[in-house]
Amino acid sequence: MITKATLENVSQLNTLINSAYRGESSKKGWTTEANILEGLRTNEIELSETILNPKNTILKFTENNQIIGCVLLVEKEQQLYLGMLTVSPELQNSGVGKKLLQQAALHALELGLPRIVMTVISVRDELIAWYKRHGYEDTGVREPFPASAVHIPITEEPLEFIVLEKRIG
Repeated sequence: MITKATLENVSQLNTLINSAYRGESSKKGWTTEANILEGLRTNEIELSETILNPKNTILKFTENNQIIGCVLLVEKEQQLYLGMLTVSPELQNSGVGKKLLQQAALHALELGLPRIVMTVISVRDELIAWYKRHGYEDTGVREPFPASAVHIPITEEPLEFIVLEKRIG
C-alpha cells in the first residue's frame, strides 16, 4: 500500500533510506552508493523538516506494517522533483520501485505538473539505465555534486549529477 508519510514514520524512513544507500546492508541491493560515498544519506531532523514543508511529499510503500520503500516528491515551478527513491535492499527487483514511480506520475498529474525531473550521480550507470527503461530521458544538463561532511566521496572518479526528465500526460 502506498500512502503519504507522516512525522510518525520518520524513524522507520531514516533506517530504511540509510540501509538502502550506505553501509554494508546496502550492498545486498543493486542501488547502493556505499562504493562511492561514505556518511549517512539522511537523518531524522532532515526527514522531519522535509515532511513539514508543504511543497514536499514523501510517499511510503508499506507491507505488513513495515515501510519497505519510499520516494520524495517536491513541487518546483512547472515540474515535480523526484528524489530519494528507496527500496529495502532485500526487496529490490520486486516491483516496489516501479510502483512508487507510477504513483509519483499520478501525483504529478494531480498537481497539474507536466514533467518529473530527478538527479542521479553520474557514475550510477545501472541506475540511470533503469530510469531510462521507465521513460526518463537524459536532459544533457549536469549539476555539481555537493560533497560535504554528510556526503563524503570515496571514489577517485569525479562526481556530478545527471538531470533526467519524464514528460507526464
